[in-house]
Amino acid sequence: MNIALIAHDKKKEDIIRFSKKYHSILSKHELFATGTTGMRIADEADLKVTRFQSGPLGGDQQIGAKIASEEMHMVVFFRDPLTAQPHEPDISALLRLCDVHQIPVATNQAMADIMIQALDHEDFDWKGIIEMNR
Repeated sequence: MNIALIAHDKKKEDIIRFSKKYHSILSKHELFATGTTGMRIADEADLKVTRFQSGPLGGDQQIGAKIASEEMHMVVFFRDPLTAQPHEPDISALLRLCDVHQIPVATNQAMADIMIQALDHEDFDWKGIIEMNR
């Protein structure tokens, strides 16, 4: 499964803790991330990550392209809802693509925990869900 990991600046520590906590699950999948988030996950959580540009420089759009071409299967996006983001239109477009293409997306820790833990259950058929929604 291809999983995108994204975090706004004030949420980077949260996604690092999340990546460390679920290292054994995440390491079984192909991980993609935007700029600094990807570098920090690779360095601090010791996970292999394919990095795109930072979000404001087009990384959100690069992940969106993967979603549109059905090459991304899940998105974990720790957003900072209390800080205005200069690239908010890109963020909205990314979330809209997730909805259009039936891609599970978590924008907070609680939902991310549920989605990642579901991947660890042997009876959870994520491949069937992906195929069913196409």
